[in-house]
Amino acid sequence: MGLQGPSGSGKTYSSLLIAYGLSGSWDKIAVVDTENHSADLYSHLGPYNVLSLSAPYSPERYISAIETCEKAGMDTIILDSVTHEWENLLDTHASMTGNSFTNWGKITPRHNEFVQKILQSSCHIICTMRTKQDYVLAEKNGRMVPEKVGLKSVQRDGLEYEFTLAFDLDIKNQASVSKDRTGLFFGKHSFTPSIETGQMISQWCNSGLTIQPDQLSARIGECKSISELLDLYHQYPEYQNSFKKEFEQQKRRLLIDDDLKSQLSTATSLNGSR
Repeated sequence: MGLQGPSGSGKTYSSLLIAYGLSGSWDKIAVVDTENHSADLYSHLGPYNVLSLSAPYSPERYISAIETCEKAGMDTIILDSVTHEWENLLDTHASMTGNSFTNWGKITPRHNEFVQKILQSSCHIICTMRTKQDYVLAEKNGRMVPEKVGLKSVQRDGLEYEFTLAFDLDIKNQASVSKDRTGLFFGKHSFTPSIETGQMISQWCNSGLTIQPDQLSARIGECKSISELLDLYHQYPEYQNSFKKEFEQQKRRLLIDDDLKSQLSTATSLNGSR
C-alpha cells in the first residue's frame, strides 16, 4: 500500500500503526528509513526494527534493503520513503550525456525492477511518498492559466496504480482513499489511520472473500488508466461477461480523456511557440 502526504501529515506514524495492525507484533516490523532517522521518533510505540538507508538512494539499494528484511523474517516492511528512489533516478538521468529519450531506456528498467520487488515480496509493504502541489493548464477568458488541482506524489507517474491501497494524508493526519482494491474504505469519509485500520486489512488478506458486484462496479469507475482497467478486468474473470458493458464504457471515457489531454497539450505548445 502507499501513503502519500505533505511533511507533517503523519506518514511514518500512520505507517507504524497500520503495520502493527497487520503484523500483531512490533518485532516483525522493519522500517527502511531514508528520512534522517525519523523512524526513531516513535520508538515509544514498541521494539520495531529500523534499517537506516543513506545516499545514494538507488533502486538497487532499496531492493537489497527489502531482501535483508525478508531474510530477517519480517512480516511488514515500511519504505519511508520511496520518494528518494525516484529523485535519485532523476538526478542520474540529468547527469547522463547523449540523447535524453534514449537515456530513459537505461533508467526505466531499474525503476521497474524496484517496483516488481515490492509487488512480488512475501511481506506486506507500506510505501510512504512525499507530495507537492500539482497544477494543470485551464482555459479562462480565452487564455491558458495554471490552476491548482491538489497534491501529487513525488514519484514516477502511475506508481499509485500498482498498490492494492493508496491513502492520501492531509496535515491533520486525516486519510482519504485514492485507490482501494479491498473495498474496505471505498466511499467512506476521511479517517485517522490506526492499528484497527491495519487489522481490517489483515482480516481482508486472510479472508479470501470474493468481491461483491456493487464493489466491482465502483472500482471500474475508479480506474484512471487503460492499464489499470485491464488489470481489474483480468483480476475477476467470473464477472467479465456480466460487467462487459461497464468495462467498455469506462474504457471509452478514459480514451476520450486521454484524447482531450493530448489536444490540450498540443494547443498549449502551439500557443507557447507563437
